[in-house]
Amino acid sequence: MARIQTIAVVLGVLGVGMNVCCAAGPQDFAAVERGRYLVVAADCGSCHTLPGSDHSFAGDRAIETPFGYLAAPNITPDQQTGIGSWTDEQFDAAVRQGRSRNGARLYPAMPFPYYSRMSRQDVSDIRAYLNTIEPANNAVVVNRLPFPLNLRSAMIVWDALYFTPGEFRPDASKLAEWNRGAYLVQGPAHCGACHTPKTFLGGDKTSEFLRGYTLQGWTAPDITSGQGALRDWSADEIATYLESGHNTYAAAAGLMGEVIELSTSKLTDSDIKAMAAYLKDVSGAPAEGSPAADQDILAAGGAIYQDLCVACHRRDGHGVPNMFPNLAEAATVKTADPTSVVRVLLQGAQTAATDRERTAPAMPAFGWQLNDAQIAAVATYVRDHFGKAPAVSEAQVKNERVAREPIDL
Repeated sequence: MARIQTIAVVLGVLGVGMNVCCAAGPQDFAAVERGRYLVVAADCGSCHTLPGSDHSFAGDRAIETPFGYLAAPNITPDQQTGIGSWTDEQFDAAVRQGRSRNGARLYPAMPFPYYSRMSRQDVSDIRAYLNTIEPANNAVVVNRLPFPLNLRSAMIVWDALYFTPGEFRPDASKLAEWNRGAYLVQGPAHCGACHTPKTFLGGDKTSEFLRGYTLQGWTAPDITSGQGALRDWSADEIATYLESGHNTYAAAAGLMGEVIELSTSKLTDSDIKAMAAYLKDVSGAPAEGSPAADQDILAAGGAIYQDLCVACHRRDGHGVPNMFPNLAEAATVKTADPTSVVRVLLQGAQTAATDRERTAPAMPAFGWQLNDAQIAAVATYVRDHFGKAPAVSEAQVKNERVAREPIDL
């Protein structure tokens, strides 16, 4: 009896419910902690936890893809609607091979092409941690794609074209820090899932690794170090951004803000520095020149900027370090695709709140105040004047305004 009470005390200190005893014994505490850390690094909560839900990892969050909507499944240890009755082999096949419990192929909204870089032990540890969370009985209809895209058999072709399974292999010519960063970026953190351009079938263009892509109404910028938008960011600035959501140049919002709040801000300093060191070593492509913008549009945009923007971003666009972005160094201002700039102007944005940076200043929405032509003008001015990026058309603003209208799922 005394032994059982001792185990209960230890479990309580770790924040683990008594239902853990059957899933992970005392000797598995190290595996559970490793799994917890990997779940954070892999940002599982962003997809598998519905914002505002009382049940972590119970699924049912809608995931927007270029082909329609999917919903993240329940990955709590519930026996009926979660993964409680799955074998370890079935769970490993889902995470690293893109195969469901019944053998059906998963859609790459589940980033198994990246998770395949993890080891079998990594996935076993993740399962050990998931076994400790509270089961939630929540049946999720995952496949919400229209016909014929809802036929998973099409993934046979996709896998053949774009999926090469295999664990991460360190580069012996690189330092240990570089290899740790490469493992995280290429594996659990799955940075390329957002930042690597895609083909018309949604597969990675591997020759353009991390050179930027637009998804779910946000621009994931080029994060290579060569001539990309982060060319002038030091490794320390990248690390600060990943740790806090803010740095001298930028403030994270939207999808990246969520990634930082739920994932990277909770990683160790050494892992964040390793990711930054790796990213600074990934070469990019030369920046492309942009045609000159219409002078009348620039004049109109400059006047709007003077009226509405200088209070925070200043006349020179330098903003306030660690609070309001420096528009001359903000990655999304420099990208060819203006989606994020237009969206923030229309809808505003709340920046990330982390333990290191709790303020989380917000950008107000101007979509109610400015029409499409005015939004296009100020976006063009900001991108031309500070980012040397292409102009924004009135049609692009109209399309983004319509695209952000609520959709009944």
